Amino acid sequence: MSNLANLDIKSLIYTIIALLVAIIPHEIAHGYVAYLCGDTTAKDDGRLSLNPLNHIDPVGLISMIVFRFGWAKAVPINPNRFKGNRKMASFLVSIAGVCTNLIIGTIVGIILVYLQYTNSPLTPLFFEIFWYNIMLGVFNLVPLPPLDGSKVIATLLPTNLEFKFYKYEKYFYIVLVVLLFSGVISKFISPIIFKIINTILALGINLWNTILF
Repeated sequence: MSNLANLDIKSLIYTIIALLVAIIPHEIAHGYVAYLCGDTTAKDDGRLSLNPLNHIDPVGLISMIVFRFGWAKAVPINPNRFKGNRKMASFLVSIAGVCTNLIIGTIVGIILVYLQYTNSPLTPLFFEIFWYNIMLGVFNLVPLPPLDGSKVIATLLPTNLEFKFYKYEKYFYIVLVVLLFSGVISKFISPIIFKIINTILALGINLWNTILF
């Protein structure tokens, strides 16, 4: 019984670490790209920090652990402060978190292959980090508010439709929750997630086979 309890605690710790590694860089990426585009709101709010307390919503983190669906504190962005092309800046800010997750996921996935080769005790932790980065990266591309995919779509709309989209986006939150708990979104994105995971692992295997053998 005690061994089972220890395993559960270890699994929980790994999950929390993996979530922090996936969520914090994601949020920093949004704020940092906004800063590069001229908006210092996130920087002024302390959101370009690695401190988890600046990014984590406790309820959202617990929800992620229990229901596999959660949220972090929203990064404050003020598009009116963007320099140059507002739509391009909005697009870059919106996609920054997803790109960060996929980049981290790719790097960790390649390392994971090596850890599996060497039977490292760190393999379960790196698998969790790998999984959550790829999963969150793909999940955030779903084009429903408040996910990043909806903001990417909004930047591609004509300005008048973009403003209407943001005006009514709160009503889409209900749609997102319904689709999540009905399993529709999972059925849609799971094949994409596993395709990316398998591709990265295959890349890692080929890379390490070339280097090690």
